[in-house]
Amino acid sequence: MKNKIVYIAMATDIIHTGHMKIMEKGREYGDIIIGLLTDEAIARYKRVPILSYEERKKIFENIKGVTAVIPQTTLDYTENLNKIRPNYVIHGDDWKSGIQTKVRENVLKELKKWEGELIEIPYTENFKNLDLYSSYKEILNTPDYRRSLLRKMLKIKPYIRVIEASNGLMGLIAENTKVQDPEKMAIKEFDAMWLSSLCNSAIKGKPDIELVDITSRINTINEIMEVTTKPILFDGDTGGKAEHFVYNVKTLERLGISAVVIEDKKGLKKNSLFGNSVKHEIEDKEVFAAKIRMGKQAQITRDFMIFARLESLIAGFGVEDALDRARTYLNSGADGIMIHSKEKNGEGIFEFLKIFKREYNDIPVILVPTTYNQFTERELFKKGASIIIYANHLLRSAYPAMVKTAKSILENESSRLVSDDYCMPIDEIINLIPGGK
Repeated sequence: MKNKIVYIAMATDIIHTGHMKIMEKGREYGDIIIGLLTDEAIARYKRVPILSYEERKKIFENIKGVTAVIPQTTLDYTENLNKIRPNYVIHGDDWKSGIQTKVRENVLKELKKWEGELIEIPYTENFKNLDLYSSYKEILNTPDYRRSLLRKMLKIKPYIRVIEASNGLMGLIAENTKVQDPEKMAIKEFDAMWLSSLCNSAIKGKPDIELVDITSRINTINEIMEVTTKPILFDGDTGGKAEHFVYNVKTLERLGISAVVIEDKKGLKKNSLFGNSVKHEIEDKEVFAAKIRMGKQAQITRDFMIFARLESLIAGFGVEDALDRARTYLNSGADGIMIHSKEKNGEGIFEFLKIFKREYNDIPVILVPTTYNQFTERELFKKGASIIIYANHLLRSAYPAMVKTAKSILENESSRLVSDDYCMPIDEIINLIPGGK
């Protein structure tokens, strides 16, 4: 008599006793086929897996009772269920709420077609409120692992969503803020952090003219890295002198930074968002290309990335100049391009991308839609964006809130109104910080 088929989907690379309990139940009912979520599928609804699909596959192939391991390319089971038509699907009972509710509904709908059965077992109590990934933060927050994450994400995610972080508290916000999207069966979160030169300067009350030195900025990096695990892209301004840039690359790489972005301006830096109200001097492309080349030669690992930020549109030199510079910088070893513009319609950006992506489809492009923020991430991705950075929004939203609070205290000669209306309870602040209690 042919054995019954049991289908169990798995998205984990940290196997605990709860997973083994599900496997044991599966062996009671028949031959187990594991639907192993691909790296891309996992990354769409939670963190990037620690182990690759092939590594995870080898683990599950060696578990007793597993007869096959096949890829499941989405959180939804429908495609694999219709191929296999299993007699049973086994899952913990923890998916009756949250983003997997719709997944469960679809499983029941498909099983009904051939009288298959869903078996749900109580989720292991010891793990119900325990995030095992959090327990591994100390191990995973190492320079080598963290540095490699950006390249890994570029391979398995459609695009990378990045937000500014300028201190440890902002890093915690970037690390922990999540929203559920039940329709897409996903949890949306920020993939990485942007250490902005503008914001880092503003928090210190200094102008954005490369005044804050690298030592001070390294202190900020360390603050953020102590309490977070996500990759960091470092705003390197112009990169400074090429001879200095070489040492800064080595330092950033050693710390575990994933990428540095340097812009092709020269002289005293002026923020790009000033547009034509100030004069922007652009560096000779061969001089800037030499700086990139020296930076690439200085790095030790393959993981670290150097992005060349094009200021052609900011300076009014046009798309052709931006394309010419992009080609030169890539030929000198740049790993990717950031194209920047102050224009609100995004037309120069999109014209550039249309041509650039025909020539360099696999090269990652960073967009910073501060001025052209009417476009959604999905629209920017379709235009050619690989990385989308919200470069200064936490600081810009925090400042008016703090001014409002300060004014209210002065006007009322009391903090009662702001405590009730504007401020989060002090115990929530304490609980926000790891080890605060």
